[in-house]
Amino acid sequence: MPRSLLKYKNYDIHSITTVYDGNTNANIATWVMQTAMGGKTVCVALYKIDYTIELVRASKLLNINLLHTGQTNLITKLGRRSGKDNDKFKNLKFELDNRGCPFLTEAIGYIQCKVLHSTDAGDHELFVCEVLKQVVLNPEKEVLTNNFLREKGLVRG
Repeated sequence: MPRSLLKYKNYDIHSITTVYDGNTNANIATWVMQTAMGGKTVCVALYKIDYTIELVRASKLLNINLLHTGQTNLITKLGRRSGKDNDKFKNLKFELDNRGCPFLTEAIGYIQCKVLHSTDAGDHELFVCEVLKQVVLNPEKEVLTNNFLREKGLVRG
């Protein structure tokens, strides 16, 4: 039987970083997209049970970090354990932006965002965000994609 049609899509892999009241967290997200011409607005889908979503709801701010193929270790570090119980930034190269929100310095770059509103989307919540700034850090790197992770056996499907 053929896989579902959506499994053919080759999503880019991102880490969403955020902060609220001194608490920081990062996760892995594939469902990120531009929603307005000129890159003024983006939409991010966050899994409802993640700690990241709690901080984003409270702070209304986040950074979208575009990961590269040399960062496959972050799938486990940032995506498969909770930030409530683990310091996800331990041994991770990052800096804080002018809002105190972390961004990953080894990523291809990051998009600084302010949440405009959110809506329910099943097991995820969609956050529509205003893009405040886009920063390219490592333009020579190759974007990490879902297909790359599948080829390396790091994800199913």
